[in-house]
Amino acid sequence: MVRTAALIVSVWLLGACGVPPTSEAPGDQASTAQAQAQATLALPAYFDCVRENRGVLIAAHRGGPAPGYPENALETLQHGFAEGIRVFEIDIAESRDGVMVLMHDNRVNRTTTGNGYVADMDWADLADLSLVDNDGKRTRFSPPKLTDVLIWAKQSGAILELDRKPTTSFRNIASAVRAAGAGDNVLLISYSDDEAAAIAAADPDLMLTASARGSRDIARLEDRGVDRTRLVAWTGTGSPDAAAWARNTQQGVESAFGTLGRKGERLDDQYWADGDASEYQDLVDDGLVLLATDEPYRVAAALTSDDLAREKCGR
Repeated sequence: MVRTAALIVSVWLLGACGVPPTSEAPGDQASTAQAQAQATLALPAYFDCVRENRGVLIAAHRGGPAPGYPENALETLQHGFAEGIRVFEIDIAESRDGVMVLMHDNRVNRTTTGNGYVADMDWADLADLSLVDNDGKRTRFSPPKLTDVLIWAKQSGAILELDRKPTTSFRNIASAVRAAGAGDNVLLISYSDDEAAAIAAADPDLMLTASARGSRDIARLEDRGVDRTRLVAWTGTGSPDAAAWARNTQQGVESAFGTLGRKGERLDDQYWADGDASEYQDLVDDGLVLLATDEPYRVAAALTSDDLAREKCGR
């Protein structure tokens, strides 16, 4: 996998530092124009493009933590993007004073230098904390506001899977997405048909993931107000279900599957046990479009289908 950041990020970063982008030769300008045209694909069309070209999108669970890069940190997302990752699953909580922030647990104890419940803390208290990485080492990074991450995603072309925590609501999240103009950079995660319906009611134009393994499930979701063109069908973390992926594809719906989970039990660990990890390519060959993993960097290095998705569809 080519480990290069997309041109749009390079231009943005240079501009942020006050450095003008370099001039391009005519051939480079044509390539840039093509990339910009691809980057303008609406999110449903982007997923269609990846499916039709038999590519795959690798979704980094909790933002893709790595040594020195804690989970649910904006700096970690930037690091992952530079490594070629384009989809980031992140967790959205809300502070006592109504600020949405990236945080997985109800308490800040595990992932920060602080103690206490997110719901009992104001944003100023959360912003004062330092995040720690998965090895427990303190970093220079702090919990970010959802708004700042949405703006980054819009500027970079990244895609965010937003996992709502009990301290906030789908309506509040949808409102923040609209305010940032980041609708084409977001999928909302649902864990039940009721949640899928709540997302559709909050904003029918947003994409979402919901459990579906064929036409019957898709029709049931449509009856609850879900637009199938904005649906990614979640098929669990247990056993790959190529038959369900084929049924979803027949309905024009992309399928998602997760190899993540508890250490020692998750498919990520099983697939890498022999050092081969060819099983990931099998998933792609069987029609999977969105792969959620705790090992995004290793998987991206092992596959070329994610490179194909970027080459054909942008971002």
